[in-house]
Amino acid sequence: MRILLLGDASNCHRTLATGLRQLGQEVVVASDGTMWMDTERDIDLLRRHSGKLGGLELWWRVKHRLHQQLQGFDIVAIHNPIFLCLRPHRCRYIFDRLRRENRSVFLTALGTDTPYIEECLSPHSTLRYNEFRHYGSPAPLAIEHPETEQAWLTPPLQPHCSHIYAHIDGAVAALYEYHLSIRRVLPPQKCAYGGIPIDTDAITPVGIPERPGKVRLFLGRHNYRMTIKGTDRLETAARRAIERHPGKAELVIVENRPYKEYIELLKSAHVVIDQAYSYTPATNALLAMANGQCTVSGGEPEYYDFIGETGPGANRPIFNAPIDVDAMTALFEQIITHPQQLRERGLRSREFVVKHNSATTVARRFLTFWQSRLQP
Repeated sequence: MRILLLGDASNCHRTLATGLRQLGQEVVVASDGTMWMDTERDIDLLRRHSGKLGGLELWWRVKHRLHQQLQGFDIVAIHNPIFLCLRPHRCRYIFDRLRRENRSVFLTALGTDTPYIEECLSPHSTLRYNEFRHYGSPAPLAIEHPETEQAWLTPPLQPHCSHIYAHIDGAVAALYEYHLSIRRVLPPQKCAYGGIPIDTDAITPVGIPERPGKVRLFLGRHNYRMTIKGTDRLETAARRAIERHPGKAELVIVENRPYKEYIELLKSAHVVIDQAYSYTPATNALLAMANGQCTVSGGEPEYYDFIGETGPGANRPIFNAPIDVDAMTALFEQIITHPQQLRERGLRSREFVVKHNSATTVARRFLTFWQSRLQP
């Protein structure tokens, strides 16, 4: 089949394309490279200028591509209702054209949209915490930037999002949390869980020494996403723990680097600090785990149960990040004072990603679902 993956986040669609190609599919990735991350793509849709001029230039370029390169596909998968760096009504026009000029259109649930916000804010949600609410109370992001959640609950984003969900052939979630959110608005037969693909075949594990002389903690942060991910709290907790145990650990911080450069820097770590407000490990954590490193990230029991890691032989290698700074500090102290446990946990982390998130495993989930919903 001919497949177009339109838009990307943290290299997810690009890696999915790798898995799909290994399964014999013809795939084109069209994206902006997640802007400064500059991830690989076959068609560049980067918005080159700010302001109205930049929007008009991108608008003209995408319309031109529609006639030449964005039609005639069996499957089109967009990564978000706002799948281009354009205003909602522009995205809607492109979406409707994609519907008419391709066989089927799906959503890859990769980020924030209206159903996800509604899931986070709902008093009936099974998510005890998320980036917007902590046990029913506003989280730091909601307090500092209330406009973030309101934007998706009011025009023009809310009706635009409703239009997208009403006219897609189905949605595949990359995270457990997003699976919960798409089930709010779509019937079960139009929902699937795919997971985040990692090209494990291309990653040679770096491993962890039997007993590291000094535990190297690694924090890759995005300036504008620290409050969203809780990395500000994680950094504070890590520094406290290091101060309490002088000479036993160090903290390496890497900020806003291009994707390829970041991946190389990541390899220097023993423990990669990912995020605090997730039930699920995302790309950063999974890449570290594929390297045979340990990670502090989302690893709640609900997630493990959801993917089938249950019973006596369950592999649950993630250091599950609490949201309280004191509890975070205690976790980092445990890691720093027991370095002999890191190598074995790193090995199990690699096994986990190969089993659940290899590019071909995830691609097969996507492909099976798409084929079940493919329009004649």
